[in-house]
Amino acid sequence: MRTVTRRFVLPAVAALVASTAACGSGAGSAQGGAAASSTAASSGGRLSGTLTVFAAASLKKTFTEIGARFEKAHPGTKVAFSFAGSSDLVAQIQQGAPADVFASADERNMSKATADSLTSGAPVDFATNTLEIAVPPGNPAKVASLRDLARPGLKVVVCAPAVPCGGAAARVEAAAKVDLRPVSEEQSVTDVLGKVSAGEADAGLVYVTDVEGSGGSVQGIPFPEASAAVNTYPIAALRSSRNPALAAAFVQAVTGDPGQSVLAGAGFGKP
Repeated sequence: MRTVTRRFVLPAVAALVASTAACGSGAGSAQGGAAASSTAASSGGRLSGTLTVFAAASLKKTFTEIGARFEKAHPGTKVAFSFAGSSDLVAQIQQGAPADVFASADERNMSKATADSLTSGAPVDFATNTLEIAVPPGNPAKVASLRDLARPGLKVVVCAPAVPCGGAAARVEAAAKVDLRPVSEEQSVTDVLGKVSAGEADAGLVYVTDVEGSGGSVQGIPFPEASAAVNTYPIAALRSSRNPALAAAFVQAVTGDPGQSVLAGAGFGKP
């Protein structure tokens, strides 16, 4: 029987609006969120106003950089981010949380948005990612393979099944015919990374890009079964955006050469 700690609580819309502001990072302030930000629209071809982007937690570093470049290329614009697990983000959007753009770490959660007609146009695939085993520096538990994660007594952390990284973990388990018994299932890949970095777990399943961007706080161990679970990342402007020109321009920035260069540098694959 799997013993896990489940922390997922679907927040109320009001709380989500507040948390959106709290989670904004890097490239811009989340002040006011999309509702207030989108009062300014493009005028005479010049973009202006604030954009609210809901993006998968695994995109935090790259999207923050893309956002900063976007603001520099378009003076007078601000990009505010809310980073979390894709399943959490799409649930917030479904409940009316203000956002202009959604970037998911898998197609399954994006399909929930398209099924509810929440996107403006078809989503565009912009990156791929695969899993890697993360262990604390020095690998004290001597983990060498995915099968090692099933050893009795080993403290393993993975993403919850509803989260893209959790779905990928389930697929690699099936491919390797391994039954993992994690001590905790997290709602975002950054939470898994944090537990391994803090020494609270002997190992965790995260994305290759998370290990790459960890700054040495974890050590990565590739495993062949990861090829059985390649996640494709789609992005879409949202129908509720009050600044559709700005939203479309940001989607273009991510899918075009500038964004693709940043993503490739962080280890993301081509879609």
